[in-house]
Amino acid sequence: MMKLSVKEKENALNEVRILASITHPNIAGYNEAFFEESGHFLCIVMEYAPFGDLSRALRKRQAQRKLLPEDLIWSYFIQIARGLQALHAQKILHRDVKTANVLRMSGEIVKLGDLGVAKLMKGAMTNTQIGTPHYMPPEVWRNRPYTFNSDVWALGCIFGELLQRQQQ
Repeated sequence: MMKLSVKEKENALNEVRILASITHPNIAGYNEAFFEESGHFLCIVMEYAPFGDLSRALRKRQAQRKLLPEDLIWSYFIQIARGLQALHAQKILHRDVKTANVLRMSGEIVKLGDLGVAKLMKGAMTNTQIGTPHYMPPEVWRNRPYTFNSDVWALGCIFGELLQRQQQ
């Protein structure tokens, strides 16, 4: 394992500053960040999500053959959309929106988390291929520039997953 260079540390700390600047009811809260003693790892302390992530909750419900009520699906969708809206208003692209990065604070309250690959948009578009393949929009797959619409695409993928587990 290599020690982080001064430039790498500066870049990591800039990302932490982005996290620290975001306060929204549907974004997991930032508490603190520090480099551990050896300087190999940046540790970021975020708000605790006592009920885990949405991916795990959906798998558990599927195993128990329990379906989601429609009102809960809409509630989750709206909360995730509000979190994305807050990020996008600050010109921050999440780039890894997926059920595993939606944290459950209670049975009905969710927050977007894991902004580890988030990017502050300085221009109109970006073209770094990053994220989780299942949630990537066509332009990322084609190595074309993309913008905030890529997060909205991923939100649509989450909505589709929730609808697959809907009560009739």
